[in-house]
Formats: sequence, structure tokens, C-alpha cells
Amino acid sequence: MKRSIKRGLLVVLALGLSIGMSQGFADYAAAPDFELPSAAGNISLAQYKGKVVYLDFWASWCGPCKQSFPWMNSMQEKYQAQGLQIVAINLDANKDDAASFLAGTPAKFTVAFDAKGVTPRAYGVKGMPTSYLIDRDGKVIMQHMGFNAADREKLELKIQSLLGAPK
Repeated sequence: MKRSIKRGLLVVLALGLSIGMSQGFADYAAAPDFELPSAAGNISLAQYKGKVVYLDFWASWCGPCKQSFPWMNSMQEKYQAQGLQIVAINLDANKDDAASFLAGTPAKFTVAFDAKGVTPRAYGVKGMPTSYLIDRDGKVIMQHMGFNAADREKLELKIQSLLGAPK
């Protein structure tokens, strides 16, 4: 009996981990819109309709976030002409913390600020970093939590598949 309970828990855990790389968000639901300040003025998700958006939630204290920024810079540069827009939303309460992070780890993509944490609540963010891949019609196609070297290829393949998909 105890062995079957342990096996059942392992199956549930394995399923939960595999979902982390799949949809995980109400499958193909419309992404919640937002309007947030950025260095270039206020931005909204709606302004990127027709583009594939990689939406990333991050904070200055997040170690994996520091690893993800060079990769996001690379993806923005590589796929911008094909319609990719990376938007990273900083969640630090103190904007100086974000500025310090960005001074050492520059972003070549749009960075917005949500010190009040309204946007991550709308998206159901539970950890840092958490990213969402949003298709050209504004639907969440994938949610992903965390970031490491092994994630890069899978995420890039998903981006490529959305960029190649007709609108």
C-alpha cells in the first residue's frame, strides 16, 4: 500500500514538472492586457498584437534572471525582424534595484516596471523568472517557470514554430 502511494506521488510530481514546460496557463487563453511604464513611456500588451511576444517576469534578486537576459537579448536580435517582441516586466518594489541589475546586465528589449505586482497576479506568476509565450492573436501558448541552459533550445524551438505559423 505505501509503495503504491509513493509511486502515485512520483507520477503526480513528474506530471507537474512536465506541465511547467507546456501550457500550464488556461490552454490558449487570451493573455491579460496591461499598461505599464517603461523607459520609452507606457507600454501595453495590446500594442504588440500581430507579433509573437515572449513575456518575462523578473526581479533584481533572481539568479536565473541574470542568466536569461543574455539569451533574451540574443532571441530579440535574432528574431525581431520575423515578428518577435520580448517584454520583460520587473517586479522590484525599488526601481533602483532594477536599474542596478540593468546596469550590469543590459536589456536589448523592452523592460517595463510593475512595483505594485498587479500584472503578475493577473498572470498567476508563482516564481522568478516566469515567462509566457503569446501568439500573434494574443493567446498564451506556453508558460515556463525558471531558466537554465537546458531550457534555451526548447524555448527557441517554440518561438520558431510560432514565428513560422501563418497569422
